[in-house]
Amino acid sequence: MMKLTNYGHSCFAVQIKDKHILFDPFITPNALAASINVEKIQADYIFLSHAHEDHIADCIRIANRTGAKVVCSFEIHTWLNNQGITNTHPMNTGGKWKFEFGVVKCVVAQHSSGFPDGSYGGNPMGFVFTSEEGNFYYSGDTALTLDMQLVPRYAKIQFAVLPVGDNFTMGVEDAIEAAILIECKKIIGVHYDTFGFIQINHDEAKKAFAQKNLELLLPAIGETIDI
Repeated sequence: MMKLTNYGHSCFAVQIKDKHILFDPFITPNALAASINVEKIQADYIFLSHAHEDHIADCIRIANRTGAKVVCSFEIHTWLNNQGITNTHPMNTGGKWKFEFGVVKCVVAQHSSGFPDGSYGGNPMGFVFTSEEGNFYYSGDTALTLDMQLVPRYAKIQFAVLPVGDNFTMGVEDAIEAAILIECKKIIGVHYDTFGFIQINHDEAKKAFAQKNLELLLPAIGETIDI
């Protein structure tokens, strides 16, 4: 059993043992997350799926305050180092590493990845986490891709965090197909509602998942759930 906290958009945290693992911090520019105090967010690790501003906006601020190790593409690692964030761990698609909380495998995400100034941000990635407390998959921003068939070969996962907002990423229909490919029935939806392009009907989305014998969870911003 792990604890997952939703901070809005694609930013969430998972606690594994005593380690707080934060993903894609985009909080202060997100009007929907106005209730979140960034200065109180705990982080031992920060995982960045790609370089888009809506996934890295608060990374430097949180990393400076907490001293968290930032795990990211080599290009983001270099960008962070140039801005004084040196506690980084570069990775790339297909690689894996044993951290103190468990093993992380980097997997394919079909998307783009550029910094706010337009420079190249490296490959977008997803992450498969395996630990003594359970396994999960965070796809990052991605289209539906047949590479997802490989995820259950790496690990039997208890839950997955998938985008459901459509337009820039998978929508509900493709996220359902992704859940089938990764052989996971419990899905946490992210990357929805933040902008007009990605607003969804929550009830209809949950119903569509349920019709395929899948569970879609959309925790409120600031909510922590046991999973």
